[in-house]
Amino acid sequence: MKKLTATTLAILATAAVSTSALADNDTAFEKLQTTKAGVSALSNTLENMGATVDTSVDLNGANTLKQKEAVYLDKYAELQDQFNTLNAQVSE
Repeated sequence: MKKLTATTLAILATAAVSTSALADNDTAFEKLQTTKAGVSALSNTLENMGATVDTSVDLNGANTLKQKEAVYLDKYAELQDQFNTLNAQVSE
């Protein structure tokens, strides 16, 4: 009985570790998708305000999901600066 319990616990521990590893990949993918959606939404807002928007990103060298997310975060920051500038001009 003790051997069965130890085996069961080992299987459950292995399953928990592998599940959490898969969840990390899903989370990275979800973060990338969310960042892409943010870039798209912000570019649409800028276009509706009459701005010329460059949404192109260079993913060369970005091999992991986190690296790709970083590229899109940089693009988002660039677009946010453009939005802030345009919004300040409209407010004046």
